[in-house]
Order: sequence, then C-alpha cells, then structure tokens
Amino acid sequence: MRRATRNEGAKRVRVTLVKSWIGYDKRQQRIVRGLGLRRIGHSVDVVDNPSIRGMIRAVQHLVTTTER
Repeated sequence: MRRATRNEGAKRVRVTLVKSWIGYDKRQQRIVRGLGLRRIGHSVDVVDNPSIRGMIRAVQHLVTTTER
C-alpha cells in the first residue's frame, strides 16, 4: 500500500525549459536547476505554491508554464 504524501491533492504546474540558461547569471541558473529542469525541452510537474511561483517569475524568460 502506498503512503499518502503532503502534496498529493495539491494543484500542480508543468514547467518547461524553452531557452538555455547559458549566459545568464548564476542565480538564474540555480533557480532553473532548483525547479528540476535539466535541458531544453525538459518538463517537470511542480506543486503550485508561492515559492515555486516566485522561482518561475524569476526565470520567466527561460520557461513556459501550464496549469495541471
């Protein structure tokens, strides 16, 4: 039987890296990696909360988002 996690019923956002972070400052590179993105075209589903929204807003020129 699978254990329930805290964020199981939480709203999620799909984040996709559409532009390379090369040439941008280290802070933005760390944010992209912190979101779990590895390469252009890579998508991850993350929990929709204020801290994640702030990370997305900081690198909005590098990513696209889709509500899940």
